[in-house]
Amino acid sequence: MENKKYKVRVGLSTCGIAAGAGKTYDEIVPLLAACGITPEKTGCMGMCYCEPLVEVIDSEGKSYVYGNVTADKAARIVEEHIKGGHPVTELLVLGTDAETEHAPFIAKQHRVLLKHLGKINPESIDSYLEVGGYEALTKVLGSMTPEEVIAEIGAAGLRGRGGAGFPTHLKWKYTREAAGEQKYIVCNADEGDPGAFMDRSLLESNPHSVLEGMIIAGYAIGATAGYVYCRAEYPLAIRNLRTAIAAAGERGYLGKNILGSGFDFSVQIREGAGAFVCGEETALLMSIEGKRGMPRFRPPYPAQKGLFGRPTCINNVETLANVPYIIREGAASYSRLGTENSKGTKVFALAGKVKRGGLVEIPMGLTINEIVFDIGGGISTGKKFKAVQTGGPSGGCIPASLGDTPVDYDSLKAIGAIMGSGGMLIMDEDTCMVDVARYFLTFTCDESCGKCTFCRTGTKKMLEILNRITEGKGTESDLDLLEDLAKQVMAGSLCGLGQTAPNPVLTTLRYFRDEYLAHVRDKRCPAKVCKALIHYLIHPEACVACGACRRNCPVGAITGAKQTPHVINQDLCIRCGLCLNSCKFNAIEVASGAPEPQEA
Repeated sequence: MENKKYKVRVGLSTCGIAAGAGKTYDEIVPLLAACGITPEKTGCMGMCYCEPLVEVIDSEGKSYVYGNVTADKAARIVEEHIKGGHPVTELLVLGTDAETEHAPFIAKQHRVLLKHLGKINPESIDSYLEVGGYEALTKVLGSMTPEEVIAEIGAAGLRGRGGAGFPTHLKWKYTREAAGEQKYIVCNADEGDPGAFMDRSLLESNPHSVLEGMIIAGYAIGATAGYVYCRAEYPLAIRNLRTAIAAAGERGYLGKNILGSGFDFSVQIREGAGAFVCGEETALLMSIEGKRGMPRFRPPYPAQKGLFGRPTCINNVETLANVPYIIREGAASYSRLGTENSKGTKVFALAGKVKRGGLVEIPMGLTINEIVFDIGGGISTGKKFKAVQTGGPSGGCIPASLGDTPVDYDSLKAIGAIMGSGGMLIMDEDTCMVDVARYFLTFTCDESCGKCTFCRTGTKKMLEILNRITEGKGTESDLDLLEDLAKQVMAGSLCGLGQTAPNPVLTTLRYFRDEYLAHVRDKRCPAKVCKALIHYLIHPEACVACGACRRNCPVGAITGAKQTPHVINQDLCIRCGLCLNSCKFNAIEVASGAPEPQEA
């Protein structure tokens, strides 16, 4: 017999599955079946740091969200809460009547796109319809002209969430006005920034919202076909999107004569091979056409000559997911959020050394400190907040001293950073900013398509300089050369990859120049990260000669007999850190500076 007293939801997005949600679901299904309950599968709630998540909703609508739910905890929740009627307080991360340490994670967010994530079943179109799904499309096709739709998006102030922040309505307007009978709308789901997972989570958890936004965009620009370009590394997102496309077609929201309006629209998925450069719109179009993904000169812009030579509008996942809300609730409801020139909300993937990492949605204008400390809960290591990287490899490193900077397009640009697609990497005092710049430049150098000289050769030369510096072989003149090269690469590169690749280098040179000088002048790494500029020491007064460090050293660099303090041979030591991790007596120290050569 069906139990109507409780509903139970289990988060089964990629973050949840990686944390063991599949096992939790398998464990809880038979337990709930005995109580007459079938659990609902949902997507990501955004609280990735405490997955797996299980939510219990009672008949009064009160919600109880349990975090880190392993199989044994699932059994306890069923026994005590479902059967006994008493919430398991110590396992709660959120609750209608409960005050928990996790509550601030939600309190300062303003959820528009994430409102239904973790609440609806991404595999069920009925679940989407229950929360107002496809009402916006019905409104558009029933009572709005394409021009009125474009005007509404313009009034809302929606700007592209892919990174550049170009006004969405202008893209739509230019494509609609372009000559050509066949036009296309393309959804850019090629999320390539390391640590970014906003688009993946939206597609996994609420694919119909993106699909509805695409259909409306197609109607507005005069397109009858759309493509979703998604990297193949997102199998769950692709699977859920395919399910959504099929369901929308069966219900009449896709295909011929949609809702009896005479408007035809179809959607296909194209899987990318994971090339970062294919996030650039012209390279993306080349890839959809079956060619090598390489940017081309503009003009002509895609709005005039895009996919298969036809007028094409390209928007990213988050941009399109905003469209149904704006149409359904009205432009005024959306534009009241955010700042004067950055309207609405922005979704960020909060990652790095932060206590509450996950998916967050904030009104534009919230400060960096509010995101890191109020929403993110502060630094997970207990150490000082040092910097935040926004915009991934194309973005900039912002020092903690600028933590009061509002997060919007103009404010971030003013300090040398960019919004990007929404990656936000938090760093503490143990992070070497020279190494961070080297890491991101390694990525962009590897991902360069090689078409233009400035990007192909310039980024490689910059990386060579950074490698020299982190190896203790750099000079002060290298810093000037590095800065000069960075500016030339920005000015001379063909596409956004090369034009923004120097951002991490320029911002670290600007805000953390003292660290660069320590590397080149003093031959030391203040953060004790760069292997060539650190060494390990065993303090004889603290060493108990237990031999753990000696046994764990992979190169035999540690010597010492029983009851005799051990010694590290610096010529043999490879600075792997295994000795430090194995010592239980705090006898080993990482010291800044290159080791002194051993005496012959």
